[in-house]
Amino acid sequence: MEITILFIGDIVGKIGRKAVANSIGEIKKETGADIVIANGENATHGNGISEKCYNELLDMGIGCVTLGDHAFDRKEIFPVLDKKASKIIRPANYPDGLPGSGEKIIEIGSKKILVINLIGRVFMKMDYDCPFRKLDEILKRHERRSYSAIFVDFHAEATSEKRAFQHYADGRVSAIAGTHTHIQTSDETTTKNGTGYITDTGMVGATDSVIGVNKEAILYSFLNQISMPKEPPDSGECIVNAVVFTVDPRTKKCKNVRRIDKKVNI
Repeated sequence: MEITILFIGDIVGKIGRKAVANSIGEIKKETGADIVIANGENATHGNGISEKCYNELLDMGIGCVTLGDHAFDRKEIFPVLDKKASKIIRPANYPDGLPGSGEKIIEIGSKKILVINLIGRVFMKMDYDCPFRKLDEILKRHERRSYSAIFVDFHAEATSEKRAFQHYADGRVSAIAGTHTHIQTSDETTTKNGTGYITDTGMVGATDSVIGVNKEAILYSFLNQISMPKEPPDSGECIVNAVVFTVDPRTKKCKNVRRIDKKVNI
């Protein structure tokens, strides 16, 4: 029997969390999703994630939360990242010794899904370890274990790096969902080797914004070269972007990829 993985793009602020809460039931019913994974690195006021917001996402029915370059913006999440029972991971290619893990095994009945979180290096501010070699390390560590699917959230800026990663991981993982740019791409595909892929999943955030945050502040910064606080709008129309991957658990290969692009009013 096939496994259906619903992955929700970067959730931005309270308005994004409300949009997920208002739409997740309908989307799960429509897609028949067996597991919901979501990127929550912007879930708390558009900047990192708090323990409260993490628990809020779990209460909505999200089975695993991935992060990105804002993973450590809020120190209160550090203890949560370190708990073995937590359903939250941060990019695996952060330096050793930091809280949390970059991989998680999620069980769906008798089936197991390996969820991996990695971060890109091109155009990013920090000097992360190599995501390509880190994937090799993780897959080697799990090579003797049996999984029904292997899912990767690759949090990266450059489309070229994401595409290169897709070719590097092709046939070795079931699905790769790009995150970070908050703009959904229309290049969803299933390769001949059975890896489902999309360059960027998009976001759940305000439509009338710049990638989910207040447009006036962003325009001021572009015009004056002065950084301004970046806050998500409180209400209005909201984009709900997600991707659905259908995987054959016998082969771990993806059979179909479908984008979701909805609007809800908050």
